[in-house]
Amino acid sequence: MTITLKGVPPSLNVFAGRANSWDYRNAKKTWTEAVCWASKPYRPPKPYEHADVLITYYFPTRARHDADNYCGKFLLDGLTKAGVIIDDDMKHISLTIRGEYDQANPRTEIQVTETERSRDNA
Repeated sequence: MTITLKGVPPSLNVFAGRANSWDYRNAKKTWTEAVCWASKPYRPPKPYEHADVLITYYFPTRARHDADNYCGKFLLDGLTKAGVIIDDDMKHISLTIRGEYDQANPRTEIQVTETERSRDNA
């Protein structure tokens, strides 16, 4: 399943050190709900027990972006809330993050693939 969202979520650096946590809460709600809505047509009958998740951010500029600031928290929470995956912990998912450039069409693509492998050691 591939979910495409318009734009790119804000870097977590945007929220670092801010006294007002409302900006963070609003961004989290916006992006989590966007994932829930966009995943509706692809939602499996039962949440995936194990999945590989690939998040590709298509940034509008070639500026430097730290991967750890785009960890996908809001997006993974949306997949869990929508019932696509059971949980976003390391026992249930494997996560890959990529950054690309597309000035004409900045977007976020989330590819979720169900896997059979066990993560008993995670």
